[in-house]
Amino acid sequence: MSKGSLQEKIDQCGGPLAMMRNSQTGPYAFPIPAEYSNWREEQRAWRDGVALMDQSFHMTDLYVEGRDVMEFVSRLAVNTFKNFGDSKAKQFIACADDGHLIGDMIIFGLSENQVNIVGRPTVANWIEYQASKTDLDVRCDRDERTLQNTKPRKTFRFEVQGPRAWALLEKLNGGPIEQPRFFQMDSIEVAGRRFRSLRHGMGGAPGLEFWGPVELYDEIKATVLDAGKEFGLLQVGARAYGSAAVDSGWLPCPMPAIYSNEAMREYREWLPAASFDGIASLGGSFVSDKIEDYYFTPWELDYGRLIKFDHDFMGRAALEGMTGDRHRKKVSIVLDPDDVTAIYRSQMEPGKNGKAMEVPTAHYAAYPYDAVLDAQENLVGVSTYTAFLAPDGAWVALAVVDEAHAAEGSRVTIVWGEPNGGSHRPTVERHRQMEIRGTISSWPFSKLAQTGYRAA
Repeated sequence: MSKGSLQEKIDQCGGPLAMMRNSQTGPYAFPIPAEYSNWREEQRAWRDGVALMDQSFHMTDLYVEGRDVMEFVSRLAVNTFKNFGDSKAKQFIACADDGHLIGDMIIFGLSENQVNIVGRPTVANWIEYQASKTDLDVRCDRDERTLQNTKPRKTFRFEVQGPRAWALLEKLNGGPIEQPRFFQMDSIEVAGRRFRSLRHGMGGAPGLEFWGPVELYDEIKATVLDAGKEFGLLQVGARAYGSAAVDSGWLPCPMPAIYSNEAMREYREWLPAASFDGIASLGGSFVSDKIEDYYFTPWELDYGRLIKFDHDFMGRAALEGMTGDRHRKKVSIVLDPDDVTAIYRSQMEPGKNGKAMEVPTAHYAAYPYDAVLDAQENLVGVSTYTAFLAPDGAWVALAVVDEAHAAEGSRVTIVWGEPNGGSHRPTVERHRQMEIRGTISSWPFSKLAQTGYRAA
């Protein structure tokens, strides 16, 4: 296989779908211990107590600096940058020219001339490519995620969440902290040093994400763990962390709309074959021969409300043309316990087994796509990330379905497992497809989160 560009790899594989369906990689990895205690109590910690999430290793940090940095990022994001600047933070949502999503990251204003864009690598790749082409005064400094980076990270990043988080944070700070509004930046003092922070609230209760030089990683983490003993602080391992997206209702890794449009060819020729977008895998029961059927619009992931036509940006004309269309909706699907139990029971019938459901996260590819059917077995949507949420005793899938089937209480069926006995990827054993009935529910699935950060 060529070590050249993504476009070369696509051509050699016979198309992007063949490339991703045969990719030998599994789901997105979090390079931290799988469990510190057990994933069930770690899930409960961000719901009922206080949890420490170590985000220092799995995300890519892209620093963009220069006199024109704010104009540059504004040209690439569908959301407005009118009031953005130093010590501001927001979601950064990027679309292709045809209006389909490339993805989202979090952008932090570090000064009037510097931003840090943090998240999975796809959008960082796109921004770095655009920076290589622009006539604006910007330059990029990339701090790649650990799995694709032989160098030490530049920063640590810790998130403290849960109903008891604020008491712990104030203890670390040595005094009261005024709660900023959701997703606003501020600062916190830990071990005599002041760090920038972001008001978060994944489980619905207020919490903070804060970061600083990686040289202080061990000292600051030890300080947090020691102070947290009083509050029953639990560290969150990779197994529980992977389920957090389903709990909070965030689809973390949509298929980026970069693989098929001829206008994207130059980008695919620039992007290395070994990039995340060149090695990511596609799995699940939803099968189409058109990769465009795997793309999402901003409305389908609830980003339509963030689109602002107050500036020129990539994809604007296409999105303006879509504003009056009907769009699928993001929902949670609560899986039928008997049908899930049947899949587990089938594991005791070699040769008749369904696709095993790993707990607490059952997805087995970077891009999980399972078909969602109505009562007449018509395709009405796709199910993506599926996780068992111990505090609720429920298997829950994050899905995008037709508006007619998106009402709470609607009944649907998910086809679980891949056709023809399963693909030949390392994460897929031979199996038969099985059906799981489900009930449409709202997102975030946590009721506390519905009245917390979603309302914000």
